[in-house]
Amino acid sequence: MSMTRKQFLRTVVGAGIGVAGVATLAACGDDGGPADAPAGSCTTPSATIGANHGHTMTVTKAEVTAATAKTYDITGAGGHTHTVTVSVANFASLAVGGTVTITSTTANAHSHDVVVMCA
Repeated sequence: MSMTRKQFLRTVVGAGIGVAGVATLAACGDDGGPADAPAGSCTTPSATIGANHGHTMTVTKAEVTAATAKTYDITGAGGHTHTVTVSVANFASLAVGGTVTITSTTANAHSHDVVVMCA
């Protein structure tokens, strides 16, 4: 059985998810528009690294679809190594257009919050 985005949002609101959760879900897509991907689907994953100083992280649509836990090395030009592990549950959230925030490992006395999202 399939559910429209509107029906899903009504279900989520009824389950007690707060306004912030609804705002995030509302940004996932639109029902029925010919140029839109299916509501809540992941078409373009991206990662933003907080307090960044040269680190990079690329998540592909294929990785989101595979939904297998993966550890990313985000060293880039940062000069030291951090890793970020995206869990199966994180990928499941991304697959439906969600956003996850994951804290990297600590190196040089700091870590980074990494926001991974799908548009």
